[in-house]
Amino acid sequence: MQESAAPALAPAVQVYTLLHDILSLDSQNTLRNYLQTAAKRRCRKHMVETDEFVSNNSEGFLMDSITISTAYLKMKNLCINISKEIQADIKIHNQHVLPSSIDLSNIAAAVYSTELCNRLRGFLAAWPPASPQPHVNELLIATADFERDLELWNIRSGSFFSDMLFSVSLSMVQGGVDSRNLFHNYIMVWVQDMQLNLLELCKAEKVPWSGVMTNHSTSPFAEEMYDKIRDSLNQYEVVINRWPQYSLILENASANVERAIIKALERQYNDILTPLKDSIQKKLNLQVQKLTRRQSMAIYSVPNQLGIFLNTMKRILDVLHCRVEEILKSWAACLPVMGDKKSLFGEQMNGITVLLRTKYKNYLQAIVGKFISNMQANRNTRLKRILEETREEDGEAEVRERMQMLTSQLIDSISNLHEVFTSHIFIATCRGYWDRMGQIVLHFLEDRKENRVWYNGSYYALGILDDTFASQMQRLQGNSLQEKDLEPPRSVIEARSILCRDTANQQIHRPFTMFRI
Repeated sequence: MQESAAPALAPAVQVYTLLHDILSLDSQNTLRNYLQTAAKRRCRKHMVETDEFVSNNSEGFLMDSITISTAYLKMKNLCINISKEIQADIKIHNQHVLPSSIDLSNIAAAVYSTELCNRLRGFLAAWPPASPQPHVNELLIATADFERDLELWNIRSGSFFSDMLFSVSLSMVQGGVDSRNLFHNYIMVWVQDMQLNLLELCKAEKVPWSGVMTNHSTSPFAEEMYDKIRDSLNQYEVVINRWPQYSLILENASANVERAIIKALERQYNDILTPLKDSIQKKLNLQVQKLTRRQSMAIYSVPNQLGIFLNTMKRILDVLHCRVEEILKSWAACLPVMGDKKSLFGEQMNGITVLLRTKYKNYLQAIVGKFISNMQANRNTRLKRILEETREEDGEAEVRERMQMLTSQLIDSISNLHEVFTSHIFIATCRGYWDRMGQIVLHFLEDRKENRVWYNGSYYALGILDDTFASQMQRLQGNSLQEKDLEPPRSVIEARSILCRDTANQQIHRPFTMFRI
């Protein structure tokens, strides 16, 4: 490609200036028209190799992957070659062969940019990109680089920067290359197709059997779906590097898929979640309803599939969702600051985090509620009844004997939790269970502040509860437990506070900790 003025150009310009008044607008416009015609001819030579892809006969092409990749490669090379032509024109212009009123680089670039834009638009319409595959990304990069180079070279052929909410950028040369507008509609279709394809996998008939689990004791469906989300997002890295505005669109699509995954999991494990739904709907009121004798005496235990479900919810919350969020956050960091529009990013991801935390917490509370119902179902394991029947002269041995059945039930329930849950969920549920048992003692004391007859029994009961939960958690978890995991929960602290405040000879010093599930 010629990068310097042809030897005949200088004499030709001299002849033209002798024959025409180069200072007149008509003469200048005539010369510009000659240069535009020359640029069109040079451009036409480059276009020849891609004519077949936009001709009426292109419908007969076999759209196999090799043919498509070849077509996109030729379009990419076309962008590169035309960019080189403009660079050559810039060098010729800098040799000052032409009159100062004639800007060859801008005159030629206007032709090149318009012709290239028309060719790209026609090609994309005839060979629409189905997704951000490598050959599509290469053409996108070449197109965006062409537009960027014109801006860097101060060629007034188009606007490189566009509004973050996808307003149409204004080209200073009518019809010049605007890479984002060329690809915008296709990108929006890609995102929509990606979302629909992932949502399709969340339909009931597509979700695999719920009894299978991964090495993390989680549902393989959730693991696979989040892998697909990340893989899908990573395909848009080239798009986001050029136009980070699309991270907002991708965040919304990802959030929609995540919601569908959560719904699919709940539908998949519906049978084992149904017994918990009443407790969740009631938001676990602290006042436990008394069960009548006609109610079922069946003891609730946590099934293995519920363990898989909650392990999955926790892993989504702590790991899988965070991985998706990290990808989107890294892209959002490149968003241009335009008023408060940048703050729009993150709302969808935060909403998913809140949804996951709420569901996880509610399910744990519902399990604890079922265990409390187990306790209430048998008069011999009702802690409140045991406290009411304790006499003032009873010592720890008598209270421990009365609580023997309850203690055995607690131990069985704790063992059940350990069998089905991962360590973190096991500890959280045990502490929730411990806190609910402490609440029974606390409410018992609050209702009887003026009567100290039951203080000794409550004091011993709290100690037995502490010993039972702490010893069983240590037995099952061993050294993996942290010191804070064995600290009494809030309700136990508050109950002991009442005893310490009202009973001078029963001072108990325990560290205070906020209990959270």
